[in-house]
Amino acid sequence: MDLRQLRYFAAVARERNFTRAAEILNIAQPPLSRQIQLLEEELGVTLIVRKSRPLKLTDAGRLFHEQALQVLGRVDQMKDATRRVGLNRNRVLSIGFVASTLYGGLPSLVRKLRRSAPELDIQLLEMLSIQQVAALKEGRIDLGFGRLKHGDPNISSTVLREERLVAALPQDTALARDSGPMPLAALSGQKLIVYPKEPRPSFADQILNLLQDEAVRPSEVLEVREIQTALGLVAADSGICIIPASARQMRSDVLYRLIEGPRAVSPVILSHREGDVSRYLDLVKRLIRDMYAENPAWLEASNVGAPIARAPDADTADD
Repeated sequence: MDLRQLRYFAAVARERNFTRAAEILNIAQPPLSRQIQLLEEELGVTLIVRKSRPLKLTDAGRLFHEQALQVLGRVDQMKDATRRVGLNRNRVLSIGFVASTLYGGLPSLVRKLRRSAPELDIQLLEMLSIQQVAALKEGRIDLGFGRLKHGDPNISSTVLREERLVAALPQDTALARDSGPMPLAALSGQKLIVYPKEPRPSFADQILNLLQDEAVRPSEVLEVREIQTALGLVAADSGICIIPASARQMRSDVLYRLIEGPRAVSPVILSHREGDVSRYLDLVKRLIRDMYAENPAWLEASNVGAPIARAPDADTADD
């Protein structure tokens, strides 16, 4: 088994088609098929169900695909790190984030991190929570700030705080006439805009599940790709959107009301690879504690009670 075979298998697993995978890899299909066959013979198991269209992975194939992606990601990360050391370049720290965290503590944290570790080349990559889990396992990012809990044993996640949810309302709607906290029940019969449309599960599912649990039934649900689009549609009087409280800074041409109830919250979650003992991870956790201790205005306005300042020490996995 070699890295070439892992890359070949990863391409076939991604494309679910030998022909497309061969085109992407710039090789002929017969050699590609032969390499996958040799891989299966070495492992002694079938990885791909070839009779289905598109191709399907067996249970063994899914496990092997997940492990192969981690190996390939680590190899790419090792190559890049080695080049940087050889060329006297800075150490790279890649951070994945969901867009709404840009309106909370992420910018402040990154500024503190740059001052505390000037040797770091910090890369910020916008990606959804579910994408962060895969990116961490593949070695494409080192840390993730998201909102979706998961049960992956390879990823350690800590809920940093629970952020209040608010309803973004068109200026002329009847619900916007009151500035006080709004019960979820007020959304019954209203047109709701949720994001992101895909991939799922996502923040959209958090909101839809919350409404379902509270027996709140919107008249219509419109799914869009990103929060910016959702709030733009609210401004155009096309519906109501529920967002984290810190994201109220995004638009000033809509009105916002806090949503009542202890469950009307969205977690802010720090994720990293299980077993990561990097000193930079410890530094990030310390800076988060320091940042919360300062009690900045954005935290007071959006948090539920006190921030979970001990959380960065806990490494509590979300099961």
